[in-house]
Amino acid sequence: MSEIQQGDNARRIAQVNDLLKLPAETEWAEFKHNNADPDRIGRTVAALSNSARLTDQAFAYMVWGIEDATRRILGTTFVPAVARHSGTLGQPLELWLRNAIKPDTNIEFFTVRYPGRNVVLLQIPAATTVPTKYNNIAYIRIGEATPKLSGYPDKEASLLSKLRPFAWERGIALGFVDGPDVLEMLDHSYFRLAKQRSPDGNAAILEALSNCGVIEKDFGGHWNITNLGALLFGNNLSDFTGVGRKSIRLIQYEQGSRTKTRLERDQSGGYASEFESLIEHIENLLPNNEIIGKALRRESSVFSMVAIREIVANALIHQDLTITGAGPMIELFEDRMEVTNPGRPLIETNRFIYMPPRSRNENIASLMRRMNICEERAAGLIRLSRWLNCINCRHPSLGQIAIIPKLFCTGRGRFGT
Repeated sequence: MSEIQQGDNARRIAQVNDLLKLPAETEWAEFKHNNADPDRIGRTVAALSNSARLTDQAFAYMVWGIEDATRRILGTTFVPAVARHSGTLGQPLELWLRNAIKPDTNIEFFTVRYPGRNVVLLQIPAATTVPTKYNNIAYIRIGEATPKLSGYPDKEASLLSKLRPFAWERGIALGFVDGPDVLEMLDHSYFRLAKQRSPDGNAAILEALSNCGVIEKDFGGHWNITNLGALLFGNNLSDFTGVGRKSIRLIQYEQGSRTKTRLERDQSGGYASEFESLIEHIENLLPNNEIIGKALRRESSVFSMVAIREIVANALIHQDLTITGAGPMIELFEDRMEVTNPGRPLIETNRFIYMPPRSRNENIASLMRRMNICEERAAGLIRLSRWLNCINCRHPSLGQIAIIPKLFCTGRGRFGT
């Protein structure tokens, strides 16, 4: 049960007010006064979740404290935090619902404080990869009824067709956001990196970001920030549920082991907006060789920045983003550099260059190609391989624990494990 701060309460009031304006036949919203029967709630949650996916909504909602016929705000005596299932175990309602609804769904109750009365809002994510089920049965919304999905084969087929192409990038990092707040929470570097002229006016900027999947329209004139948008352009990744733990971690060690740390830093911003500064920061931390020319001395990094850029970019793009609580990590040692990311590769590491490219995250890869951060058709790795051959360097080692490109270098021509 979420405790709402004053600012967030105002946002939830606006959300409820916009829900009250929806047509009566809306299949992804349900209004109740005090009905708190756990079994009915469970069936309705599954039905609304599936109906939200069918109607291309990111979330469905149940609202207590509303007279359904008139949409008048009456307030409710329903308190989810103290409600329990009437079974023998007497489990807390929210815990019981989380166990009864499959697959695991991050449903959230909010107490919205109107003057003199409380309204309870339940936010339900739309179904993602499979239909949402209550006690192993999928339900759907038909008018005000919640029948079994299996009884409506046409709707079941439509739902399955919408579930197959669902990807993590299209998930919602933060929903129901005002336009000005979207522009404050996201960096606008997309237009510069993609070599596009920034549109004139906030409305045009929002429309352009929507066209490339960074945000999408929500009801009531609000916006949803997608996982794609938050991960690539978020000014602070910790502002977004499910994305904050995917920030890039950079660690520099004193010598050749992990015994003593010299520097540890988490990149707070998005992958695309901070990619240039990340590569520059890595370059500044790496050792240099002094090269004496005909007249002047100059310094050159003992690492290939071409190699570093390609390896870091590939680690960001090809990670398994469905793994929670983990993100890319870059480790700098005295004699080598290691870059790791979550997940196992889709292609055997010893065949990265020769096999047709495959990506878990097509939308991220496409957008980052558009911004010239990565190559397409494995061209980046091919170019890296040819460059290393030209200077007689051995290729970086590509480990098999996730995609783990490991670049070991102490100077030109010396790569070792």
